[in-house]
Amino acid sequence: MKFLLDAHTHTIASGHAYNTLYEMIQRAADIGLELIGITEHAPAMPGTCGEFYFRNLRAIDREYLQEKFGIEVLIGAELNIIDRNGGVDLNELGMEYLDVVIASMHLPCLKSGTKQENTQAAIAAIQNPDVDILGHPDDGRYPMDYEPIVRAAKQYGKLLEVNNSSLQPNGYRMNARENYKIMLEYCKKYEQPIVVNSDAHFVTAVGNHQYAEQVLKEVQFPEELVLNGSLEQFFSYTRKYKKKK
Repeated sequence: MKFLLDAHTHTIASGHAYNTLYEMIQRAADIGLELIGITEHAPAMPGTCGEFYFRNLRAIDREYLQEKFGIEVLIGAELNIIDRNGGVDLNELGMEYLDVVIASMHLPCLKSGTKQENTQAAIAAIQNPDVDILGHPDDGRYPMDYEPIVRAAKQYGKLLEVNNSSLQPNGYRMNARENYKIMLEYCKKYEQPIVVNSDAHFVTAVGNHQYAEQVLKEVQFPEELVLNGSLEQFFSYTRKYKKKK
């Protein structure tokens, strides 16, 4: 299938990524993507931008970016899951101008617990109405039970991410390939859509989904459940387009 979008990328604003907003968007346009999501790490991640950065995102002229680069640009955030109750590290003021919201577990922000506790944290994040996508639910350092997570995503109309960065040979997340295979089998069972993202922290990673594609092929995952092939379908899950309804 043709991958039209990459909804999870970072710029220098995240503190440990290495290119500017313009450079990331230009790369997406150069390789033929129709949409890029710029999703900076939220404030609980060490070294990233503060809350006021997100409060001021209204300053970014989305229409200008679309006209200049010829692709859709979503300005969002990768929130940190900070507790087992759906808590994240931006308040409503910080999220007011976000187009897409990913919520992920990161060890600097949430200590791993038991399998049950980690599963509860993921489900609670899915239940959070501000969250669109559960980011990289693949790290073996956070053991989880995937069936209830997939069922929750289906029930609450949220997307599950397959993160290409997690699957790289030098990736630091444990057992990501094995965990994705388990998750994807449940996604097939419950007809739960996914989105494949690069989690790019450098321009050459934008739109690179090669390792994720390999896993999808290995489990014979249905293309109709991969929303990278349809901007319209993907939009229906995002905060920006939900607010228009």
